[in-house]
Amino acid sequence: MNLFSKLTQLGQEGRPLRIGLIGAGKFGSMYLAQVPRTPGVHLAGIADLSPSNAKANLERVGWPASRFEAASLDEAMKHGTTHVTDDWRAVVEHPEVEIIVECTGNPIAAVEHCLAAFAAGKHIINVTVEADAFCGPLLAKKAEQAGVIYSLAYGDQPALACELVDWARASGFPVVAAGRGHKWLPKYRESTPDTVWDHWGVSAEQARIGGMNPKMFNAFLDGSKPAIESVAIANATGLEAPDDGLTFPPGSVDDIPSLMRLKEDGGHLAKKGVVEVISSLKTDGTPVGYDIRKGVWVCVEAPNEYIKRCFKEYQVVTDPGGNNMALYRKWHLIGLELGISVASIGLRSEATGVPRHFNADVVATAKRDLKPGEMLDGEGGYTVFGKLFPAKKSLQLGSLPLGLAHNLRIVRPVAKDQSLTWLDVEIDTTLAAYRVRREMEQMFSRKA
Repeated sequence: MNLFSKLTQLGQEGRPLRIGLIGAGKFGSMYLAQVPRTPGVHLAGIADLSPSNAKANLERVGWPASRFEAASLDEAMKHGTTHVTDDWRAVVEHPEVEIIVECTGNPIAAVEHCLAAFAAGKHIINVTVEADAFCGPLLAKKAEQAGVIYSLAYGDQPALACELVDWARASGFPVVAAGRGHKWLPKYRESTPDTVWDHWGVSAEQARIGGMNPKMFNAFLDGSKPAIESVAIANATGLEAPDDGLTFPPGSVDDIPSLMRLKEDGGHLAKKGVVEVISSLKTDGTPVGYDIRKGVWVCVEAPNEYIKRCFKEYQVVTDPGGNNMALYRKWHLIGLELGISVASIGLRSEATGVPRHFNADVVATAKRDLKPGEMLDGEGGYTVFGKLFPAKKSLQLGSLPLGLAHNLRIVRPVAKDQSLTWLDVEIDTTLAAYRVRREMEQMFSRKA
């Protein structure tokens, strides 16, 4: 890789990549912490609903106040500083901003931001993977039509898993499965923001002191985030969703080659070429040891006897038959690694993961019996969790994507563990996110 040397050259020549950030929360702050040590990058503008909170986060990650006191974007461009505002459109539409980082975590707002970036001729890194999960393939198509790049965010698990799948295929290996790790037990599906810390591994007081958002962390615990990120991986790589959703088989890193075999061969797969999530807990709740909870993996198979012998000769860890091996990345560092996406787009015009297929979907599913008049509260909340579906099945059922299950009124009873459909809710059909999703459904239905 030579991204750093090329960024250094841009900096020396006074031609830095000019970046705009929307959303300066936890992920955004992690990226901000790395910007001062990254040559060839000028973060010109930050848009946040609360500029004062954004400035507090800048101070928290070590920025001197003089660096973000620019009174306008024009002034920031002139002096190499950063302008903080609550006007995201001003950042997106400024003619000198080249790349937008969408970092709000709000899927409905993220779609609006993406569409505006395309209209303004700007590349966009969509950190809000919840939006990518329900309409990413169409966003990528619209970006292509606008002549710009739409990208998943390096540092998040989907982009890192895509990189491993690309390594495998470019090396000539057939991909059996790919995915991420997770701390999982079936009972976590019912978890709410009130119970998340009972299972996460910190006390409620520790979470409060650390400023940890219980709803966000519960979206990981209850299986919603693993489903969302599995959708992003599937739609970017062309891998498929398991017919009955994720199974979360427990296992260590060294167990992956054995777990990712067909059921008739002693594994957990009904078919090859799928996404899956490996649990870091055994079914009795005890740790598996050397887990992949915070990382990503790809499992490949030897296409012939010669390569099987190579596996053995180089002492690769395989399944008992010597057919499968796994390459993995034990950790993902979230916003601390986002600069790789910025550099890849700015220097190579390459996305770090882009959805080109609609193979998988994540569907809002009831955590408890829901009654007419109740309001849905989206991923990580009290009402629904996300379940992975093959896209064809989701379209046939008219399923409600999890990313749109925010502040929607239930109009008819929904039983616990039942997946919701469009007919179960009252929705504002003027929302850009709704229109984009419906447009995508029609496009892929025609293709099918």
